[in-house]
Amino acid sequence: MEKFERIELIKKLSNAEGISGFEDNVLEIVKNQVNDIYNVERDSMNNLYINNISKENRKKPLVMLEAHSDEVGFMVQSIEANGLLKFVPIGGWSSQQVQAHKVKVLTSNGKYLKGIISSTPVHFLKGDGKMELKDMFVDVGVFSYDEAIEKGIEIGSPIVPDVECEYLEDSKLFLGKAFDDRVGCAIITEVMKDLKNHMESLNVEVSGVLSSQEEVGLRGAIVSSQRVCPDLAIVLEAPPADDTFRNKYTSQGGLRNGVQIRHIDPTMIANPRFVKFIKDTAKKYNIKYQETVRESGGTNAGKIHLENLGIPTVVLGVPTRYAHSHHGFVSLEDYESTLELVKALLKELNEEIIKNF
Repeated sequence: MEKFERIELIKKLSNAEGISGFEDNVLEIVKNQVNDIYNVERDSMNNLYINNISKENRKKPLVMLEAHSDEVGFMVQSIEANGLLKFVPIGGWSSQQVQAHKVKVLTSNGKYLKGIISSTPVHFLKGDGKMELKDMFVDVGVFSYDEAIEKGIEIGSPIVPDVECEYLEDSKLFLGKAFDDRVGCAIITEVMKDLKNHMESLNVEVSGVLSSQEEVGLRGAIVSSQRVCPDLAIVLEAPPADDTFRNKYTSQGGLRNGVQIRHIDPTMIANPRFVKFIKDTAKKYNIKYQETVRESGGTNAGKIHLENLGIPTVVLGVPTRYAHSHHGFVSLEDYESTLELVKALLKELNEEIIKNF
């Protein structure tokens, strides 16, 4: 994929509205990219399968490339008499990152209504001025319950951050929302398109999967991994960067430091033989990488590696500054390092290597 196409794909996926359970717009973007190349299916969980091959029709081991399509956001819980919207968070949010930001609320007519997450002017604040999420509302510029209903707002309406992704040419950074995990979706899309004319030359079969509802409990991946039953899984993620508050010796998720290889988090210890193979492959192809040992957090790998009597699984990440907030940064360089490592791994893998993991 040319640089311009790559940038546009990442921007489109970042801009797409898709909180957990409402990932349809994300799936449509990816489907439009690969529909004429592969068999593409969607299940009732809103998981998307690209080139899924049943076990009886496989001639080679199957590698699943997986990313989650959902983003963190909010949902309307109730409508106040004055038209303000009470909401609940969908996924992990810190209250300090939410107030006064723009959002969009999906209405019953399928259009998004712009709003602001309520904040109290400094003139009226007392004490430290902090508010909890449970005390905040979304203001869509109406003045009554009836007016909100007339606008098409309903209980259960999804709410997404209102952010337009930009590519900053000078710094080679993307500034936008939902890089967790739309960069993973973009990598899978690119890899599958690139394999169009090269699949037969590989010693493995490759399926791409976009799983739903990761941000609310890794739910879609439970279903998708059971359906695909892969022999090996590579999870593409956008982990939180730590280079803004840690030094160069303790930072393990720095921008422009290459693809992040995860050894452990509370949900999974990565297969160490697979990790070694990945590091050896990165060195062979001169691909920049960094390693992390995580004390918190988790990914779909936590569910995937337990399926099918155990699946060798690893998480490769594109570090994202200010994840789970309205705005974040990711580096095109790190994205491309991750993309190239995935391609290199698919070239190097074969049945004997996978058996030895």
